[in-house]
Amino acid sequence: MTEIDKIRVLIVDDHAVVRSGLSDFVLAFDDLELVGEANGGRSAVDLCGRLKPDVVLMDMVMPDMDGAAATQAIRQQNSDIQIIALTSFREDGLVHAALEAGAIGYLLKNVTAEELAAAIRSAHHGRPTLAPEATMALIRAATKPPALGYDLTQREREVLALMCAGHNNHSMAEQLGISASTVKYHVSNIITKLGANNRTEAATLAVQHGLVN
Repeated sequence: MTEIDKIRVLIVDDHAVVRSGLSDFVLAFDDLELVGEANGGRSAVDLCGRLKPDVVLMDMVMPDMDGAAATQAIRQQNSDIQIIALTSFREDGLVHAALEAGAIGYLLKNVTAEELAAAIRSAHHGRPTLAPEATMALIRAATKPPALGYDLTQREREVLALMCAGHNNHSMAEQLGISASTVKYHVSNIITKLGANNRTEAATLAVQHGLVN
């Protein structure tokens, strides 16, 4: 394989010992080339702008700029750069944050060298690789019941906020510049969507679930 065919890899981790181990890993594969190391998210964004790696191995928890924020910044700067989140943490929130930021993979640091090399090659070709824990996080999110009030329209949320503030239908109509009958229609929809028995219960549920400020 010629030098130009090698996959250019950038390592991002705030722990020097981890960067050293990953550097040795990259150097052990003929089709991978180490182009740089960053000790934090901000330096990673800067290095990606200058070095333009093919694939970034991104730690997720770092003090100056976390991995999700760095991933988003890098992808906005250059969408050709593929990013694999490589972390010790398996929390659902971190998985979602990394993938929503644009990472193409999410792996734990206990991954084998061969598995990580395969993930880098897959990322370079636009194919995702997820640790089983990350896959389970996505499954849990997909099967989780939708949050209360997810289907409220913007107007219904405005009416709900006024309901919680103690306004009656006539007052809400004046505030929103709509008819009282339209307000009544919105109130009825709100009660139905929240599974409440009346407007007082709907207002209570809205406050309990943070649907209003």
